[in-house]
Amino acid sequence: MKKFKILFLITLLTVILSGCTIGFNTGAGAGTVDGGVYKSSNKGTSWEQKVLIQTVGVKRSFAAADVMFLALDPQDNKAIYASGVENGLFYSYDGGESWQIAAGLGKVNVTNVAVDPANKCVIYATVANKVYKSVDCSRTWAVIYFDNDPTAAIASLVIDFSNNNNVFMGTSRGEIIKSSDQGASWQTLNNFGGQVNKIIISPVNAKVMLVGSFAKGVFRSSDGGANWVSLSDKLKSSNSDGSFRDLVMVKAEKPTVFLATNYDLIKSTDGGDTWSKIDLIIEKAKIKTNTIAVNPFSASEIYYATDTTFYRSLDGGKNWTSKKLPTSRAGFKLLIDPKSPSIIYLAVKQVKKK
Repeated sequence: MKKFKILFLITLLTVILSGCTIGFNTGAGAGTVDGGVYKSSNKGTSWEQKVLIQTVGVKRSFAAADVMFLALDPQDNKAIYASGVENGLFYSYDGGESWQIAAGLGKVNVTNVAVDPANKCVIYATVANKVYKSVDCSRTWAVIYFDNDPTAAIASLVIDFSNNNNVFMGTSRGEIIKSSDQGASWQTLNNFGGQVNKIIISPVNAKVMLVGSFAKGVFRSSDGGANWVSLSDKLKSSNSDGSFRDLVMVKAEKPTVFLATNYDLIKSTDGGDTWSKIDLIIEKAKIKTNTIAVNPFSASEIYYATDTTFYRSLDGGKNWTSKKLPTSRAGFKLLIDPKSPSIIYLAVKQVKKK
């Protein structure tokens, strides 16, 4: 027993002196260190893992963690937020070179993060059936919305860039809920009948909003969320199956909506009235798209990721390059730096094998 204790102490001392990386809780991903966040400074040609946590003494990182969400501060492109599965919220103020932990949230599943476009220290985060808010740059957090259904979840969150009083969230039950006073009170605008997985606001007209639902497809509002119409018929007219995987809208040369369906990538330049297909390397691929990203200044620069592969087109989909992801995990979220569009961030996450 004494020999075991001595051996343990020697091993522990060796670990501390060597400054090895210490990982966080990762669930199914425990033991592997190819998780967290990756960064490319050359449009995805090469990637570097960016997971170092600022600390004194022993090196720490979240290299073993799954990350499910990425967000940028609209005012500061160096401020990045990454939510880890059962690891809470990480944030960086230097473009991912070093990270800190939002200790006030604890080791929970943070599913969405949104930063106030007018005040970088005001941050919203969703955890299960709650919305949290920080007004002091992640130092402290308070619950501003609590759903009385413990089985419900807040699945999406967005702030109106033209009026930061307006905050929208989508629930697992299918509601889109709005606050007109920065989270002090809320009202339900609509129920789509299926989980609201994503809400986007047009970058040129905040009254135009789109909702994506894995179960129900895509919907549009032209009056700030008061009324909604399904785009199902308009999508099917483009020979798409009308499904939803991811959705993004960029200002670029003209406002353009990009939609990843189960097997296609399509776009619209008239707010969703008409759609055209973007040619892919493999049509009707069996592997579904997890995330898409488009250069906000050039709609011809399109990126998407699957469980195994990163795809890039610099000419609007006429030609594509494909690269194996820099990890054994799935490419779960892509995020482009709007001030330096050559910089792309990639969040990776373990996926359950069927």
